[in-house]
Amino acid sequence: MEPLHLLPPAFVVLAVAIVMPFLPRRFGHALGVLATGGASLWSFFVPAGTHIPMQFLGFEAILLQVDTLSRLMGIIFGLIGAAAVLYSYSSNAENTQTAFALGYVGTSLGAVFAGDWLTMVFFWELMAVTSTLLVWDYGGEAVRAGFRYAIYHGLGGSLLMAAVVWHYTEVGSFLFTASDGIVAGVPTALAAIGIGVNVGFVGLHTWLPDTYPRPHVAASVFLSVYTTKTGVYGLARAFPDGQIAIAYMGAAMAMIGVIYALMQNDMRRLLSYHIQSQVGYMVAGVGIGTALATAGAFAHVFNHILYKALLFMTAGVIIARTGKQKLDQLGKLRGYLPITAIAFTIAALSISGFPGFNGFVSKGMVTAAAHEEHLTVIYYLLLAAGVGTFMSFIKFGYYAFMHDHGQTYSVEWSAWGQRIAMLSVASLTIFFGLFPQYLFGILPGSAAQAHPFTTGHITEGLILAGLGLVGFILVKRPLSKLGRVPDVDAIIEPTAFYGTRSLVRGVTELFAAVDRVVAGGAYGIAGTISHPYSLLTNLRATLTDETDPVKPGGLRATITVSIVLMVIVLSGVLLGLLV
Repeated sequence: MEPLHLLPPAFVVLAVAIVMPFLPRRFGHALGVLATGGASLWSFFVPAGTHIPMQFLGFEAILLQVDTLSRLMGIIFGLIGAAAVLYSYSSNAENTQTAFALGYVGTSLGAVFAGDWLTMVFFWELMAVTSTLLVWDYGGEAVRAGFRYAIYHGLGGSLLMAAVVWHYTEVGSFLFTASDGIVAGVPTALAAIGIGVNVGFVGLHTWLPDTYPRPHVAASVFLSVYTTKTGVYGLARAFPDGQIAIAYMGAAMAMIGVIYALMQNDMRRLLSYHIQSQVGYMVAGVGIGTALATAGAFAHVFNHILYKALLFMTAGVIIARTGKQKLDQLGKLRGYLPITAIAFTIAALSISGFPGFNGFVSKGMVTAAAHEEHLTVIYYLLLAAGVGTFMSFIKFGYYAFMHDHGQTYSVEWSAWGQRIAMLSVASLTIFFGLFPQYLFGILPGSAAQAHPFTTGHITEGLILAGLGLVGFILVKRPLSKLGRVPDVDAIIEPTAFYGTRSLVRGVTELFAAVDRVVAGGAYGIAGTISHPYSLLTNLRATLTDETDPVKPGGLRATITVSIVLMVIVLSGVLLGLLV
């Protein structure tokens, strides 16, 4: 019998996902909380270096490998999974939806604990499948968004698979330990673009705001966590020493994401753009590649999962209780949903990087790493994105909880399970903001150079907050007049649709033309062989104008093709006899 620590947590969570639809709702969700919470505890206590070697598809593989990076991801994936399952239960999610969500969690755990590229890609693709099913389960607009989501991730996964296969031909092994990241050249480009779909590289990001606002509110909580952060993990495996182009892409993501977020009126769409923006800090840290930058990137992975899930929880409560998703349709909710308002305020201060909250620590580590490496453009882009983040969440909080549109509501408080989930996660954002040393101890890289509570850093955080407040006041009126702002999908999707349709039509017409020529030639040969004298008769009739050479049926073309084909056939026969 295998020791308990050799039982991969992914398999436990997936087993619960499989039986979930057949269990009583309360028992099934309780089992889901235990499975995901157990995965978090397992990840924390499992001995370093634990691994399970195996043969997979005939290749040497490692099903499970515990190192600093995978341990951190397992702890936070399991922890937030437990909170999200509890939130789902109290949000009236059906067993089938939560089963898909647990499948999503399980495959994500499988990807981050894999010890080789082949196993990681296997779970990576399953993660895309399970998350698509989670989106589709809600029906309605989520179905078409789910198709677009599936196309994006299918293409991204295919590019990553191509990179991995090319890498294998160069290295001779899929194991992470066989080389220092993906081999240079074409494989690195393919891997960067393939993983870039998952993390939301600029131009590859539109699936985020397109998909995440559409499914059930509890499904959005799961979606906000796993795909993008597994992508950051994959990026760190592919580029363990950093890549400066990726660092600049991360800074661009942070800035462009926050600009689009600020212009949104739909709550979950705003939060989705902020996923791109905040993941930009992580991508920048991975790209910079120093010990401090890597530690900062994964500190931000951990912290972001906490406050972003909390933000989607608070938005979900608002939507469920009011039936409204647009900020301009809300207001004064602080009196109707006080616990939700408190949870939102904590999450907003965390994501914005206000001193005393967890985002302040991890964002500061990444910006400090950029400053130390004299990456001036990246440094200032990240600071500017910080100002935009304050502006975005001042806007969210003002319109949802403060502004008086003259509305009155008849809403119930959030459910008990929602309150427990939100306040538990909120307490962790404060805890890790005040006592970051407990997070530093499980980070990859090195947090030894991180000094979050220096006077300069605290002053910087307060200045960003002040600029964010002033900025919101200045742009509040223009923002209120904005309609829906188009993104690059306004170009990509029509181009892809009409381009694909034109390609299909062109190929179909070409095939039809070739088919007509071949069929006509074949009929001509058959007719000539069956009635050889008719060829001479028809030819004579054509040459003497006894018959119209251009009749329906293509007589002249048929005769010409028949003669040519007969000459070719006879020549081939003669050549065969001579040889």
